[in-house]
Amino acid sequence: MTPPPRRTGVPAGDPPGTSAEDLLQAIAGGGRGAFEELYDRFAPRIYGMALRVVRDASQAEEVAQEVLLEVWRRAARFDAARGSAAGWILRIAHARAVDRVRSAQASSDREQRSAAVMTEREVDTVSETVERTAERTAVRRCLETLTALQREAILLAYYGGLSYPEVAGRLDTPLGTIKTRMRDGLIRLRGCLEVGA
Repeated sequence: MTPPPRRTGVPAGDPPGTSAEDLLQAIAGGGRGAFEELYDRFAPRIYGMALRVVRDASQAEEVAQEVLLEVWRRAARFDAARGSAAGWILRIAHARAVDRVRSAQASSDREQRSAAVMTEREVDTVSETVERTAERTAVRRCLETLTALQREAILLAYYGGLSYPEVAGRLDTPLGTIKTRMRDGLIRLRGCLEVGA
């Protein structure tokens, strides 16, 4: 059930003898005319309250429309024993406006956290790339200081994933010689990298 559109040219004053409570009761029974009267009476007050809370005219208009639709749907829930109709309607309006502000704030906070995380990730990624590139350059430079046998053995073992016996077989060199050359080469490589650091 949708509420009727707002009437134009209707005076804003109360119709004689019709209270907001009576209008809510009539709306609960499906009274379209009662809703029109209630709309004309409360729309400006609802909008004003919403504007004070959300501080944005278009947002306040949306909140006012949502509140009036909620009043249309929930009119049967109004209990005069618990307070006035105006108080009930304006409490709904205030709650909706506060919800809108909280939702906007939560959305803004999420965007800021997301942007911060993206910035941190981007910085981390760039830093890691620079570090890896610098490390690779330093390792290449230091590998050039080794003998050919040391360099080949280290490259086959550490970058090729071969075991010492496999390196010895590939280079057709005794295993003991490979172990000695690799040990000496790694010591030299470590010294070179520490000096360059």
